[in-house]
Amino acid sequence: MLNHWDKWMIKRFNKVRLRSQKGIPPALRGRAWLYLSGGKVKREQNQGKFQELDSQPGDPKWLDVIEKDLHRQFPFHEMFVSRGGHGQKDLFRVLKAYTLYRPEEGYCQAQAPIAAVLLMHMPAEDAFWGLVQICEKYLPGYYSPGLEAIQLDGEILFALLRRVSPLAFRHLEKHKIDPILYMTEWFMCAFSRTLPWASVLRVWDMFLCDGVKIIFRVGLVLLKCMLGSREKLKACQGQYETMELLRAIEPRYMQEGFLVREILEVPVTARDVEREHHTQLKRWKKNRGELNFKSPPRMHGARLIMLADPPRRQDLLQNPTILLEMPQLKKGKEEKKSKKKKSMKKSQPPEEIPNPYALPGDSPPPPSDLPVPPPVLSKTPQTLPDTVPDTVPETVPETLPQTETDPLHQQSPTDVPPAKESPRKQSTQSLSSTEQDTYL
Repeated sequence: MLNHWDKWMIKRFNKVRLRSQKGIPPALRGRAWLYLSGGKVKREQNQGKFQELDSQPGDPKWLDVIEKDLHRQFPFHEMFVSRGGHGQKDLFRVLKAYTLYRPEEGYCQAQAPIAAVLLMHMPAEDAFWGLVQICEKYLPGYYSPGLEAIQLDGEILFALLRRVSPLAFRHLEKHKIDPILYMTEWFMCAFSRTLPWASVLRVWDMFLCDGVKIIFRVGLVLLKCMLGSREKLKACQGQYETMELLRAIEPRYMQEGFLVREILEVPVTARDVEREHHTQLKRWKKNRGELNFKSPPRMHGARLIMLADPPRRQDLLQNPTILLEMPQLKKGKEEKKSKKKKSMKKSQPPEEIPNPYALPGDSPPPPSDLPVPPPVLSKTPQTLPDTVPDTVPETVPETLPQTETDPLHQQSPTDVPPAKESPRKQSTQSLSSTEQDTYL
């Protein structure tokens, strides 16, 4: 899918959305988030920009605030548990680079958990461009001075609550609880500091695919579950009790499976959010005047982000994050293989040595190529017996080797030393004919 990202986003976006709703595999989540947010294209179009910003000293007024917030971001996570560790250093680099990239916005405390979640899944440069896309495309104006965009979205959430849960809407309206009191941390941190970690990842998968409507749906689900029944409302008779109830949301409502199922069932679309945005913007201008900070238009999802700024084909190519060069290992493997081949060639099966004391019933040994020793001549030639036994044995005794007639090789009987008879010959010669039959 990532190899043909542009085709999937244009022709089969519903399949991408379904994969995001089911949950992106942890091994691919970092790359998928970078592609969904458009950070991959942004990084390729601005080669070397992050290194340039990272090398600059930065504004001292923002650096002091950033350093104070580093240890507050996920203090029990292994990346950020130690002061001065690699996690806190990368977080400082990303936030400092953003203050230099958008000096008119500067730094907002809610950006730190956003950047920290990104750093858990990708390198510092990728996390920086992911943060840029979230601040500019998904949540524009949220981190600007005055926080006008978050106040406007609070009014949108309150208006959508009237349709989703009228009971909760009337209760909040009765006690005059402004949405900015309970939804600021939800929306500005994208629920990264509210939900359990498994639910945060599933919400972010859908949020980066479908846009801010997922954030609205999560907020509506929590409000409906906590204030949508009369039994719950009996426990909170005032503003203080209601705020305490919303600060301590029951874990069963934040459980991953339940929350995702409820999010997908909420009947709120991107068109509903945009329509309500125009309505609340007109009311804002009527009551408070023009917005002080004009943010760029909001993009509802990854598909609109890609269509607004069509990428080049080379911008979508996957670049390996880690390059491994192992020439020595290859040589070592080849040497091992050659050594094995040589050892296989050298190792031949051992030659079988015939047993000189084999029994008559044993099979004769295979012929060998070893040189046969010269025969040993005895003093007196052996003569065959005059009488032949009645029963002839099955095995014919071997005939003695003939002596060579070459006069050079003829020796006198006195020159040849007497040959000792083998124990087997002695045993067979001492037996009579009948005893030989029984022996055989």
